[in-house]
Amino acid sequence: MNPDDPRISTSARQVQPFLAMEIFERSQELERQGIDIVHLEVGEPDFSVPACVDRAISKAVEGGHTHYTHSLGRYDLREEIASYYRRRYQVNIDPGRVLVTGGTSGALVLLMALLLEPGDEILLPNPGYACYDNFVLTFHGKPTGYEVPASTGFRYDPELIGKLVNKRSKGILINSPSNPTAAVQDHNTLEQIAALGVPVISDEIYHGLEYGGAEARAVSMLEVTDDCFVVDGFSKRHAMTGLRVGWLVAPEDLVAPLQRLQQNLFVCASSLAQTAAIAALREGEEALTAMTEQYKRRREVLYNGLLELGFPIPCKPMGAYYIFARADHLDGDSLRLAKRILEEAHVGVAPGIDFGSRAEGWLRFSFANDLESINEALQRLKKWLPRSEG
Repeated sequence: MNPDDPRISTSARQVQPFLAMEIFERSQELERQGIDIVHLEVGEPDFSVPACVDRAISKAVEGGHTHYTHSLGRYDLREEIASYYRRRYQVNIDPGRVLVTGGTSGALVLLMALLLEPGDEILLPNPGYACYDNFVLTFHGKPTGYEVPASTGFRYDPELIGKLVNKRSKGILINSPSNPTAAVQDHNTLEQIAALGVPVISDEIYHGLEYGGAEARAVSMLEVTDDCFVVDGFSKRHAMTGLRVGWLVAPEDLVAPLQRLQQNLFVCASSLAQTAAIAALREGEEALTAMTEQYKRRREVLYNGLLELGFPIPCKPMGAYYIFARADHLDGDSLRLAKRILEEAHVGVAPGIDFGSRAEGWLRFSFANDLESINEALQRLKKWLPRSEG
């Protein structure tokens, strides 16, 4: 991209590539050349959608239910989402506070459009999801990172976050379970963050994918306060990434301006995806349980395998499906290292720098792939590592 091209806006110039996707796209080029690649770089379940979702979509297409819905989403879906909060968190929310969106990305677009004037800040975890900064930049805001230290098991530090709060702070974004660190934050931490007096945006897309038993269940921000924004969806725990459907729970008095933004920017979420979402909430629990059991087994194999290969891992992942490991003993430049591992070992991994300055020198490994592939990746890395210093 030519930085002096007058057709490109300042905000668009600031948006950085999504490096995990660049690794993935390069791996596809190698695959077209006949090279076998093991994919541990992308956060996408390898499972097909649950059978109940498949049936619901087929029935909707056959019945011609493929038209616009209400801009907030189908009311029966919003009711199901409210029921989900009652079942899982014992929290009562009015379905009128729920907006059905085009995935959590669509929800974050709406929130940035709602909250930001040029120069306003959103406080973001560092390390944190690669695209958070770019959502803020696209709407002329300033992404301000707060450190999430490895030394504390990637726990958020409310005192540290509080020191960054100023009059331009329009939101504090949290993500638990986290991408890339897989850490789960506790109730007390969320209470302290809520008390800072800045609207909290809680990305809860990995809720339901936890591995520490009932005591390690991720806490929803709605259990702490109603004065927050919660985004969630179906991509991760229901393996519905390509259907692009999620939701946003907002304070009641902010639903109307969010609805206006939805009407103009997106009209509504996909009607077929909304039908699928209802089926997932009503009938998908068995499939979710089966997938989570598979993830637990995969986590053990990849975690133990990486430790045996000499990758320092400060804490065992408690949620999501990622292992975040130090790799600066191999190369302090994580992008260069990830590219070498792809080209030479034929294993795709995500470079730490994708997730913030505090993540440089780290690699993210995804266990959203089958055990055979994970074992193959470990064998390839074992063969490659002695050559990596050459």
